[in-house]
Amino acid sequence: MDDATRPETPGSGRGTHPFSHVPVEITISVGRARPRLSDLLRMGRDAVLPLDSRVDDPVELYVGDRLIARGELEELTGDDAGRLAVRLTEVADLRDGL
Repeated sequence: MDDATRPETPGSGRGTHPFSHVPVEITISVGRARPRLSDLLRMGRDAVLPLDSRVDDPVELYVGDRLIARGELEELTGDDAGRLAVRLTEVADLRDGL
């Protein structure tokens, strides 16, 4: 692929992608639950739904149904104390787009 047809990548110095300012919603998957339907129907306020993962297990980041990264949950400090964040540990190659 020559430079004229090569897709732009961050830091390539070829200008900006026309959609670079469009917000993208990322879904963070922290685990799965498989309750029986009867248990689910009985759940109400303050019910606890156990997940198949632990607090320190990696989380997965998705755009739509495409896995784009993995990371670790962190709690922010300072002005954002108490808010959750994700520290990325693996990032997919997104040069072919989302």
